[in-house]
Amino acid sequence: MFRTIRNHKYLSRGIVTPLAISVFFGLALSASAAANAADDGHSRGPAPTIVFVHGGWADSSGWNQEITNLEQRGYPVIAPANPLRDLASDSAYIRSVLQAISGPIVLVGHSYGGAVISNAAVGVPNVKALVYIAAFAPDKGESLVQLVTMNPGTQIGPATLDFRPYPLADGGTGTDLYLKKSAFHDAFAGDLPLKVTDQMQATQRPFSNEAFQSPSGEPAWKTIPSWYMVATQDHAIPPATERFMAARAHAAVVEVSASHVAMISQPEATTRLILEAARSVR
Repeated sequence: MFRTIRNHKYLSRGIVTPLAISVFFGLALSASAAANAADDGHSRGPAPTIVFVHGGWADSSGWNQEITNLEQRGYPVIAPANPLRDLASDSAYIRSVLQAISGPIVLVGHSYGGAVISNAAVGVPNVKALVYIAAFAPDKGESLVQLVTMNPGTQIGPATLDFRPYPLADGGTGTDLYLKKSAFHDAFAGDLPLKVTDQMQATQRPFSNEAFQSPSGEPAWKTIPSWYMVATQDHAIPPATERFMAARAHAAVVEVSASHVAMISQPEATTRLILEAARSVR
């Protein structure tokens, strides 16, 4: 069930006219584009749109290198902002983004973004593949807090979080969760330089306690083919829990030596996994 993806004298004498140069380079570029399309397995149809969904304590910029890699291969990409308020409304928002896209979709989620894509893809028939990057893949009724405490190893908890109130539209008060500076590097991104993780911690987007505790609905991974990247040095979601969720979803699995932010520290491996999912779409 577990498998590893491997890092995979023509001009005559005289003056060459501008027309000849343009024809030459035009043919070369066309050949190159055709070769890229064939290599990515989409020479017989349009490439799917890749939609990235980030998790808590992050934003869409975490996908920057994957976006560049995929756009260079001709894939349309969108990375909307995940509201991070509660699982039901966040999923409804991402679902609205998906419903505005024509053609096949490969939906990619990191961390809490995995719970969101599991719910958002339900009832959207053109979502053809789900890709989980060190992500939650809850079953119906499960919350993030249940899954993160399923196995030992997480460094996410009351001692590493700041709880900050914020006003709700109905006049009530919600609670945002922030990762403390003292914990951010080791718990979230231990394979990135401290200078980088200090910036990430200062600019983190919190997610609400409601999102952390919301029960999932019926997940899309029960009906949509899935791929999963296990981060073996993850101190947010224990790797044993990631393997459990991947096996339950019958996902194709790759393991990388990475922290929770595998998409930042291992962008090439992440891109390869997304490409494998994209090539399965016809």
